[in-house]
Amino acid sequence: MKCNNIFSQIPNSIGEEIFESLLETDRFKLERIISTGQATSSGEWCDQETNEWVILLSGSAGLLFEGETETVVMHPGDYVNIPAHRRHRVEWTDKVERTVWLALHY
Repeated sequence: MKCNNIFSQIPNSIGEEIFESLLETDRFKLERIISTGQATSSGEWCDQETNEWVILLSGSAGLLFEGETETVVMHPGDYVNIPAHRRHRVEWTDKVERTVWLALHY
């Protein structure tokens, strides 16, 4: 049995967000997301086919949900459950510290 660490093998420099599948079955997918200042493009919304539970492990980020005026600011340990087709966007991610997310799509 091999033990891994969620913070290992993170590149020093990345140009685009990194999405890595850690575990996947026919019922769910668990992935690590690494962000360094990325955000959803202006005017675009994420609209996913599945529910997504996401926890922030390091860094910080701001999420905006369609129809709401206030950005949800996330810090390490904060998590949200995003129902399928709940339109949302990443307004910003930390530009100084790498933002590491753990996302469960189900």
